[in-house]
Amino acid sequence: MASPTLLVTGAAGHLGRRVLHHLLDTLDVPSTRVIATTRRPADLADWTARGVTVRAADFDAPSSLPAAFAGATRLLLISTDAIGQRLAQHEAVVAAAQTAGIEHVIYTSMPDPSRSLVTFAPEHAGTEKLLETSNLPGWTVLRNQWYFENLLFSLPPILASGQWFTAAGEGRLAHIGRDDLGRAAAVALAEPVLPKAVYELTGAQAYSTAEMAALVSRATGRSIDVIQVSVDALVQGMVDHGVQEPFARALASSDRNIAAGHFAPVTDHYQRLTGVTPRSFEQWLAEPATRTALTGRT
Repeated sequence: MASPTLLVTGAAGHLGRRVLHHLLDTLDVPSTRVIATTRRPADLADWTARGVTVRAADFDAPSSLPAAFAGATRLLLISTDAIGQRLAQHEAVVAAAQTAGIEHVIYTSMPDPSRSLVTFAPEHAGTEKLLETSNLPGWTVLRNQWYFENLLFSLPPILASGQWFTAAGEGRLAHIGRDDLGRAAAVALAEPVLPKAVYELTGAQAYSTAEMAALVSRATGRSIDVIQVSVDALVQGMVDHGVQEPFARALASSDRNIAAGHFAPVTDHYQRLTGVTPRSFEQWLAEPATRTALTGRT
């Protein structure tokens, strides 16, 4: 039986690049078995040089997908960042995958999207439904928890001001590193899994905002006061600092979801899928790249 050809969509993004790394360097998948798609193939010249087949694919142009997917056996659909448009984009991918004879689609979703209070959760729930109702022989849903790296957008100004405004209350977040999720996606793509399965991929521990602030303070040497506010006040504060209101509401809805307890569950699905333990938040904070991003110091 021939080894499957593996296709990674959105391969030029941060997560896509980590998936390619783990396919070739962690799992030792031959580069000749890997296809990477992106809207801008030149952005993946480094992977082309390693022998990966790089193809153009634009989810907003479904006619580009048949050629991009040709010859692939298993496909990783990395959720796009086009909030408000991505359900239609994902629908085009699922349709093209069925036409191309793809045997298995892996999708990067979010925690429990059908119950989530996050504003864009319906797009993930809708994509999961597309897979469930498709005629694909197999599919895997990876419900990825929030990345540690998401904090790199908010923590530098928090550290500068010494104040962390939150509407999360005492709710907890079982977040996880992007690289670990890249490894999980690579494993799900490369190795045999159940024909149809859902994995809730979380970190090994859930933290409250106060606990995260204390750990960040310890790692950076800078004090942080956690200030609880309402969701509306959190939105208004972001808008007052130049954040567009729709994006501010999306960010604040994450705090609502934390407060409601929907980001708190911890599972062992990551370990079951990959055979390893994900890095802890403390380990991530101690990494030189994280310290540099947060403080400007190595």
